[in-house]
Amino acid sequence: MPSWGQGEDSGKSLREIRTVTEGLKTLYREKLLPLEKQYSFSDFHSPGLEDADFDNKPMVLVVGQYSTGKTTFIRYLLEQDFPGSRVGPEPTTDSFTAVMYGDVEGIIPGNALIVDPNKPFRKLNPFGNKFLNRFQCVQVPNQVLESISIIDTPGILSAAKKRLSRGYDFPAVLQWFAEHVDRIILLCDANKLDISDEFSRTIGALRGNEDKLRVVLNKADLVDTQQLMRVYGALMWSLGKVFRTPEVLRVYIGSFWSSPFRVPDYRPLFEREEESLFKDIQILPRNAALRKLNDLVKRARLVRAHVYIINYLKQEMPLVFGRDNKKRDLIYDLPDIFSRIQQRHQISPGDFPDCARMQERLMSHDFAKFKALKPKLMSALDEFLSTDIARLMPLLCKEELEVASQPGVQGGVFLATHRGPFNEGNPFMQVQENGEESDMAGVDWVVTKDKAKYDEIFYNLSPKDGKLSGTKVKNWMISTRLPIAVLGRIWKLSDVDRDGMLDEEEFALASYLIEVKLDGHGLPPQLPPHLVPPSKRRRKGSKEEELMIDVQ
Repeated sequence: MPSWGQGEDSGKSLREIRTVTEGLKTLYREKLLPLEKQYSFSDFHSPGLEDADFDNKPMVLVVGQYSTGKTTFIRYLLEQDFPGSRVGPEPTTDSFTAVMYGDVEGIIPGNALIVDPNKPFRKLNPFGNKFLNRFQCVQVPNQVLESISIIDTPGILSAAKKRLSRGYDFPAVLQWFAEHVDRIILLCDANKLDISDEFSRTIGALRGNEDKLRVVLNKADLVDTQQLMRVYGALMWSLGKVFRTPEVLRVYIGSFWSSPFRVPDYRPLFEREEESLFKDIQILPRNAALRKLNDLVKRARLVRAHVYIINYLKQEMPLVFGRDNKKRDLIYDLPDIFSRIQQRHQISPGDFPDCARMQERLMSHDFAKFKALKPKLMSALDEFLSTDIARLMPLLCKEELEVASQPGVQGGVFLATHRGPFNEGNPFMQVQENGEESDMAGVDWVVTKDKAKYDEIFYNLSPKDGKLSGTKVKNWMISTRLPIAVLGRIWKLSDVDRDGMLDEEEFALASYLIEVKLDGHGLPPQLPPHLVPPSKRRRKGSKEEELMIDVQ
């Protein structure tokens, strides 16, 4: 296993490394953090990293203009509401909300959140109370959140609302999150493509993290085919203009909510786009170590450029007279200084910070107090970039092989089973479950009152041996226009015996759940006693809570 340091001093401080995360933490503390402290890196760029930044679960940042469906998108992923979530046509989310796993539902306010060493948010303290009053963590016992955390954000204001002040540096906060998350979902509304001033500044804050960015054209079901083509083209043009890049961004098209499709012809396109996007999110836990390694290397390159910039400014300052004028001239000439440093030290232009932002932050610093270059520290950084990271790669490859067979994110919209006709690949796996004889005395089946209506549909679909095949049921369920993820969930709940077909009672249950969903209600995570078909009931114990049939 990799270890660092041939000398006596490094041998005392570095242990044998067993995981990539442990190796990154050790390398950061020993070779990167001393440079950051020596040259005030956190004053110009992001604060230092802590153990929680390396150990936390992958995070997904959801960004977009107001009323683009950010909160609804998160609810769609989780298949449940979370405390404090609100949905409406006007800006309803006015806070940054970290949706994370917890055994009990609860909300942790921002000021308490940033002192928790187990949460990766301690470095948000410099943004002040006005931000912290608009920051919270919502804990929910949801299976999706066992693998990832999701950050909901306030809606980006349109041009008409740009005069409203948030009281804190909104783009700077977004930039901090963009640097620390694993994936950024930028939601755009198919009916509202205006690029406001704040939207432009927000996208600017995401620059440098394009590899994490996924753009979603949401609410696409609300426009016809011709309009959708025009909207898609306009979005690509606008994003290319704002990001100032010739590369074409990947844009996913869909309507990420649980309502019926208004344009049924869009279903095949939306299903393929949704499957592709969710597969990208689902593998985040597998790629977590690689993302942390990649982000740390990017940070190390920025630290190297920063040190050379600070050292150059220090050397150019006069000893006594004319310091103010010289400082002003150096800040004005910073673009030329960047070019000289690039040529002198053979550093890529992409490793340098944003010049305008650097000029702004240099205004408040005394160049004479900057520290001179320390060759020993720079040698350690060069070793980190050229040798140490390469030594971690075999361990990274080993970890990737170990997690390759793991299913990734499970629960919610990420169907935890491959059974049923709504999951390609294994459409009708014959899996039987052992159980005792059913007996739920005193518990009425709520579906009974409408069963005659459902039976008529069942027999019109021509069952064979008293059961409908998955294909027949799928074709009928798709006619309801509900999204595929919702229908897949209903199938899981209805196929109680897991035989890939629905009998008369199971079909009645599926029909009932579809009507419930069409009425705007949520689906249960598991079947409660009053929904379990009488012929499928089993006694699991004497307590009422033990009569639940788990279908996860």
